[in-house]
Amino acid sequence: MTTSSLWGILAIIAFITIWICATVAFLYTRELRRRDYVADPLPIGYQPGALRKLRAGSEMTDQEIEMARDLLAARGSIKAFAIPATLFCLGSFFVFGSLEQLHGHPPSERTFLGIIPMLTATNLSVQIIRSARLKRRLPT
Repeated sequence: MTTSSLWGILAIIAFITIWICATVAFLYTRELRRRDYVADPLPIGYQPGALRKLRAGSEMTDQEIEMARDLLAARGSIKAFAIPATLFCLGSFFVFGSLEQLHGHPPSERTFLGIIPMLTATNLSVQIIRSARLKRRLPT
């Protein structure tokens, strides 16, 4: 097996995983849009700071606690990782596809532009993990 065909096979695998992760992300966001939240609707223009107060350890109202529970339940789902996984697979597909098209020639800077969505996906995953850790701080 040549290096070029290896990059092609990896590009095909990345393309398939893009569709799988994108489907899960689509179903997850559709589920979130249809969800009934426990907290009462807030007045227009009110900027909720439930998670900010939770991080700081400030005193929270019952409505803010319920809102924080709803937000953390949505962010803490394993399906939430489908969104950064789609971005990561998209970057992988770009890199592997570009390497496959080179047919053994040295790669250029364009080949590694796919690293940008991969870094973005890593940052999104870290943010999801950070907000999921806030569940421990919620009052019972």
